[in-house]
Amino acid sequence: MFTFRPLPWEYGIRNLLRRPLRTGLTLLALTTVTLLVMVVMGFVRGLDRSLAVSGDPQTAIVFSLGMGENLEYSSVPMRTADLLASSITGVRERYGQKYASPELYLGTLVRATEDAPEEMGLVRGLTPSALLVHGDVEITRGDWPRVNEVLIGRMAATKLGLSDDQVRPGRQLLFEGRTWTISGTFAAAGSTYESEIWCRLDDLQQAMKRQDLSLVALTLGPGAEFQDVDLFCKERLDLELQAIRQTDYFATLQKDYAPIRWLSWLVVALVSGAGVFIGLNTMYGAVVGRIPELATLQTIGFSRRAAILSVMQEGTVLAMTSALLASIIGYGLIHRAAVRFTMGAFELQIDSGTLLIAYGIALFLGIVGSLPPSVRMFRLSVVDGLKAV
Repeated sequence: MFTFRPLPWEYGIRNLLRRPLRTGLTLLALTTVTLLVMVVMGFVRGLDRSLAVSGDPQTAIVFSLGMGENLEYSSVPMRTADLLASSITGVRERYGQKYASPELYLGTLVRATEDAPEEMGLVRGLTPSALLVHGDVEITRGDWPRVNEVLIGRMAATKLGLSDDQVRPGRQLLFEGRTWTISGTFAAAGSTYESEIWCRLDDLQQAMKRQDLSLVALTLGPGAEFQDVDLFCKERLDLELQAIRQTDYFATLQKDYAPIRWLSWLVVALVSGAGVFIGLNTMYGAVVGRIPELATLQTIGFSRRAAILSVMQEGTVLAMTSALLASIIGYGLIHRAAVRFTMGAFELQIDSGTLLIAYGIALFLGIVGSLPPSVRMFRLSVVDGLKAV
């Protein structure tokens, strides 16, 4: 009866250490491939997360009819906020203060000094009631802006291409013909608001010589229906308003950025595909050079299947070690790295999904990468294997 006798487990481990240069180069190649996959996956996951965490299903955005999702082109009368708050039942209220935030939103050129290059920034003029409506916003340093002051989002420096020192409280920014002093910074749970510059509504209106608004954000209380806000906008035809849930608005943005997301996934596929071929080639070269050794193992009584299993064991150990190194490097250097984007800025996310895909590709390289040279070894006789160079 045939008994399968595998090579000892420690033989494969010792064999890796016996050729440190080849093992090191193979490990470097596999680590690089896995790390590239993590970087591109981190971009996709970071973009998705910044849009997914933005918005509250209980918050409605009211803006000009026919503007689509282009809030910066919207224009509604200044009295709209008070009109909505007093006419719609169910608007959330706290200590007599309605959760209604009149806002002026635009993209404008911003610079740190007179001679510094200009960058496109996102500016939002609001009142303190914005902190009620945007409940995930937290001032992390400094205070709410006073006259001619601005509050800087956590990712605004990345969006503007500035250093953290240039946006610390007390420094200045120039936009819309004025010099603004930074009063503090804020975070918003990773949402797109973190890429914005916030200032007082009346200051921005004066700087732009406008008396209108871009939008009004309303937060509805428990039991209130969005249809009440939508019905009000449809009935008051003279105001030419439309309403959309805040979550639906960001879902629309996700659809607009769908081509970019698909392009990112294509890059993931291309990088992964190139990585697979690089990894296969590396593993092939590492194994083909050992055909005489593997043929020798057959001459002393080990089967071809035992030799192939040992090769796959070595490949898997190398691949998973490379994945571990890539995850350490990725989480230490890439996770939460800031990336500029048209909509603002966001952080790369090396999360569990990214790690799972990267480890899966590494495992694939380790196992499948050992098969082509193993097939060649199967086709050679022991004599030819001993003479192979």
